Amino acid sequence: MLILGLSLLLAPYLRWGFTTLVGERWQFFATIPTHKDDDGRWHGVNLTFYGLLSANAYVVALAIFILLCGSAGVSAPISLLTLALMLLVCVPASRYVAWLVERKWHSFTVGGAFFAGVVAAPAVIAIVNGAIGFGNMSAATPVPVLPTLAAMAIAYAYGEGLGRLSCISFGCCYGKPVDQAPDWVARHFQRWNFTFFGNTRKVAYAGGLQGVKLIPIQAITALTYTLIGLLSTWLYLRGMITAALFTALIVTQIWRFASEMLRADYRGDGRISAYQIMALVAIALTGIYALMAQESSTTFRVIDGLSALWNPAVILSLLAVWVLIFTYMGRSTITEATLQVRVRTDQVRMPATMAAPTPRPVNEVGSPSKPS
Repeated sequence: MLILGLSLLLAPYLRWGFTTLVGERWQFFATIPTHKDDDGRWHGVNLTFYGLLSANAYVVALAIFILLCGSAGVSAPISLLTLALMLLVCVPASRYVAWLVERKWHSFTVGGAFFAGVVAAPAVIAIVNGAIGFGNMSAATPVPVLPTLAAMAIAYAYGEGLGRLSCISFGCCYGKPVDQAPDWVARHFQRWNFTFFGNTRKVAYAGGLQGVKLIPIQAITALTYTLIGLLSTWLYLRGMITAALFTALIVTQIWRFASEMLRADYRGDGRISAYQIMALVAIALTGIYALMAQESSTTFRVIDGLSALWNPAVILSLLAVWVLIFTYMGRSTITEATLQVRVRTDQVRMPATMAAPTPRPVNEVGSPSKPS
């Protein structure tokens, strides 16, 4: 039932994104005026659908993680502590890794953030288990390594899958032109493709591909990752932890490696990008972690996961994360806006006739005359 419910929620959301977000008007959803120039025009900061959709993806991924860990017997406070430590690593890494690889400070990379999370995951779990021995958490169950790693991998699959909608909105992570793809690839995308318009989109100002039919690589990635997330969730809740972990991890990272062959955006120098290398290293590292960790004999109960999720502290924490992610990623730093605000006189209702004031008589020197 859980898998069916998730499918029914995610399917229309993805369909809406694939059919709507390509439109030019879906890059920005608001502009906040900041200052006024001498001509009376306002200059403003653009708030983007990229940030809004990214915040949505983060929250869904975190909710999935809490649900899965709760199903494995991990309490909500321990799950929140684990998430807080992971976010402290992954969110800044999304910008720093993009700068290291692409030399672009105003970009984000989910692949780089995920790789940083894979490297940091064992240390985060060790810190959380070390903290359990102190204070009010002394009675808490230690975080099981394999189920937690699997929950992270599954949550990542959902998060990046849904996060690709933000890429459609911004016009980044775009595919190659259909007419430049091999024939066996191109014939599948003659009808289903993305064609972007708008000079402020990355596909236009960085790629020069405005108005060109492109392979819809963002949509393919979104579908692939979301379906793998659903399959891995099913495996996880049936106790097949190792299978769930490697299904989520191997498929997503192999697709990340392969999909870059179909992308036209700049991914760093060289035929093999740093992100592709990170994907392969992430698989190897996770394999090492799995060999070193003990197989879990945990019993998984979906109702416990739902109870952990339906918690006021968890709900408020997820709302706070949404606000923080939107604030961090939703304020455009590469575009600006100029606003001209005026009164719509056609919408202002004026009286049909207005009584003119009666002029007072004036004397010869121009001052009002006094009554006699």
